[in-house]
Amino acid sequence: MPFTLTVNGESHALEVDEDTPLLYVLRDELRLNGARYGCGVGQCGACTVLCDGVPLRSCFVPAASLSGRALTTLEGLRAPDGALHPLQRAFLDEQAGQCAYCIPGMVMAAAALLREKPRPSEAEIRTALDANLCRCGSHNRIVRAIQRAAEELAR
Repeated sequence: MPFTLTVNGESHALEVDEDTPLLYVLRDELRLNGARYGCGVGQCGACTVLCDGVPLRSCFVPAASLSGRALTTLEGLRAPDGALHPLQRAFLDEQAGQCAYCIPGMVMAAAALLREKPRPSEAEIRTALDANLCRCGSHNRIVRAIQRAAEELAR
């Protein structure tokens, strides 16, 4: 069944099985590889993207069900000139990723948080990221990166 997805501000006419998860469409059809496959059941957060500004686990939501919604991936956070988003820069500057597998999902969850609450407390950051798993234990650096990005965005 044909449908259209708006991803990172661009419309894409697609024809895939109606139950194909968004993650597969992003990675296989649109070649947007920021979102990662982790658990496949929406529990780890590695596949997080934004749907109308709200974090969404893309590994189990059928892509066709999101027609007409605005989707943003990690790639879509960049400025039109290709400059990294302050969150992306802060994660690099703070060396927030050890293996970095979880980082795309963490960045997307943090982007939603900072859009809703520009100056979150440490506790609010930790709560917002609670459902995103990091097996390496980089949580403290991740929190520092989000605090750093919040400061930069507030200027």
